[in-house]
Amino acid sequence: MSLPFLPFTRPSIDEETIAAVADVMRSGWIASGPRVLAFEAALSDYCGGRPVRVFNSGTATLEVALRLAKVGAGDTVITTPLTWVATANVILEVGATPVFVDVDPVTRNIDLDRIETAILPNTKAVIPVDLAGLPVDRDRLDAIAGKHNLRVIEDAAQSLGASWNGNRIGSTGDFISFSFHANKNLTTAEGGALVLPTDIDPGLCERLRLQGVKRFPDGGMDVDVLGGKFNLTDIAATIGLGQMKQLAGFTTRRRELARRYFSRIDPALGLGLPVADFSNSNWHMFQVLLPAGADRGKFIAAMKEKGVGVGVHYPALHLFSLYRAMGFSEGDFPHAERIGATTVTLPLFPSMQDSDVDRVCEALAASLSETV
Repeated sequence: MSLPFLPFTRPSIDEETIAAVADVMRSGWIASGPRVLAFEAALSDYCGGRPVRVFNSGTATLEVALRLAKVGAGDTVITTPLTWVATANVILEVGATPVFVDVDPVTRNIDLDRIETAILPNTKAVIPVDLAGLPVDRDRLDAIAGKHNLRVIEDAAQSLGASWNGNRIGSTGDFISFSFHANKNLTTAEGGALVLPTDIDPGLCERLRLQGVKRFPDGGMDVDVLGGKFNLTDIAATIGLGQMKQLAGFTTRRRELARRYFSRIDPALGLGLPVADFSNSNWHMFQVLLPAGADRGKFIAAMKEKGVGVGVHYPALHLFSLYRAMGFSEGDFPHAERIGATTVTLPLFPSMQDSDVDRVCEALAASLSETV
């Protein structure tokens, strides 16, 4: 009897949350309303009381953070080329120019040793990315940013539930952007949240979120900034509230599954394994690097034939056509390029069983033997 297909990720939505969504649907108030406010309050509490505003995506949060930081035409922003392309696209959206810095080959996060050499007179901000949920060293990053008067916009899309030296990601720092996409550790189907620093007016953030509109008690309104349409619905916020109750359990289970991968993957396969961090990382993804000579396309197809789905997170984004047209090319960031060309994401989500990990590892060994 064949086993059901195992995807690389699957959201865990409990029946209580599904029932709560049905209640919202019946209430007649399904757009932004009381559930959004409740979700923002819960996130603020999680982040130590800091102001939090929710959005319809983690991309919108990054763009609004850049605008709040007054980043625009003529400015440059430092970031990593090993991330989802949205991280760099938002820099272009606000009229600024991305400056890429290669990654550390061990952590696969932006190489902090290289940041200072990339700082230009017009550099306004840095956007670090916590790849796969492994946090960038916040102490070193904040020290560099403080020395050069840079805003830090943390792309923590993958690291809700992670921590740095005992502090939850989101509880310290400058701007922190979370994503609640369906594949994230906490989902609202689509959505995101922005944690604001003390020098930023939450009201301005709200106006940028919804067409720049400012409302008055007498029913009048004004538009004093150019905003977008980035608000979250009460339906999505209700999913998020249900997920908040389970986040700690999700993180614990992900760490258990990651430990099992480490214990079950045969070192003789020659795979590049991630950093075995079980105190800071939330294990959003378990990514391995294929050995030299392995054909990734054939490997993915072989895994699929065995009923196991894998992902690719991420190709080095500076090699996409949009960025090649800006002058980037092969050889610019060799570590990101090597990792981007050989990485695969193995299944990891809270409802997986230990036996699922064993099944993936068996398929992994068999598929590699077929494709190397």
